[in-house]
Amino acid sequence: MALQFDSEEYANRLQRLTARMRDEKLDAMLLFAQESMYWLTGYDTFGYCFFQTLIVKADGDMVLLTRSADLRQARQTSNIAKIEIWVDRANADPAMDLKNLLSDLDLLGCRIGVEYDTHGLTGRNARLLDNQLQSFGELVDASRLVSRLRLVKSPAELAHVEKAASLADDALDAALPLIGPGADEAAILAAMQGAVLAGGGDYPANEFIIGSGIDALLCRYKSGRRKLDANDQLTLEWAGVSAHYHAAMMRTVIIGEPTNRHRELYGACRDTIQAIETVLRPGNTFGTVFDTHARIMDERGLARHRLNACGYSLGARFSPSWMEHQMFHVGNPQEILPDMSLFVHMIIMDSDSGTAMTLGQTYLTTTDEPKALSRYGLDFINV
Repeated sequence: MALQFDSEEYANRLQRLTARMRDEKLDAMLLFAQESMYWLTGYDTFGYCFFQTLIVKADGDMVLLTRSADLRQARQTSNIAKIEIWVDRANADPAMDLKNLLSDLDLLGCRIGVEYDTHGLTGRNARLLDNQLQSFGELVDASRLVSRLRLVKSPAELAHVEKAASLADDALDAALPLIGPGADEAAILAAMQGAVLAGGGDYPANEFIIGSGIDALLCRYKSGRRKLDANDQLTLEWAGVSAHYHAAMMRTVIIGEPTNRHRELYGACRDTIQAIETVLRPGNTFGTVFDTHARIMDERGLARHRLNACGYSLGARFSPSWMEHQMFHVGNPQEILPDMSLFVHMIIMDSDSGTAMTLGQTYLTTTDEPKALSRYGLDFINV
């Protein structure tokens, strides 16, 4: 088996999960989120684009229901001992196979938690699931149960987070010499992703974001490349990835002469992220972080140009997004605890003037002040 962690680590995770299940009076969990399966067992696949689920009983017994294409994947990347296959066929209803399996596991009439809020369970498959199990037992939406357990990282996980952060720095190292008038976005993007892969890292859970000119105001990847002008702006958001653990960074690089608006927006980003560093510690909440962001940005007249979130938890994630459930937005009561890996980003997109400015990096929380995981500071980047 190609496991990323030792058996004691996985045993501890299972013990934490079953303890939480007992607290929630759950007899079993149906895990559909790939990151939940990976965290609990090491199972590593993109087969979650089809119907598959890991059944976890309160006594710790586990059974994976998946397709034949993932049988060997599960055997070679996980510690799952029991694997059942549903057969691809015309008019297949794998939820019926699941119901029969749950019956064999003596779970009829039981209280069962389901991870609904995940890309590993499509709307169609959720309807099949509910249709088959509506009279089988009591289904409970337990979408956040495992993701909350994953918020605080173990020492072994943090080693991967720090490796990922080093790879993210390597990606910026590779990009900066290429950025300048006439530079091709394609070459910059290839160098960044190549640096992560060459360093032993993985593909990220979502595409690196690159955009220049007016596209520097975009916060998502899109197809199409251009060459940089003599005076330009280039927004980059990327992540180093180690064993699927992510450490993200974000920067807007100015090519040529920066405008006064660029410098003004950069100052707001820097001052805000430095203020957030004073509250990114135990005793505060994710909502406190956002409130700090909103207060400073709004005081500077930037309410229309900022976003309604300023970061999120990071960890081991699978496509289509490296973002965890827990985000820095208004009213989020999630407490900040030691050993969380959190991405803080300042994103200001002034569509009136066509000016972009971003600044973001990943932090490790401690018992006191947070630790920035990048060797790069928060300096203005002008080439």
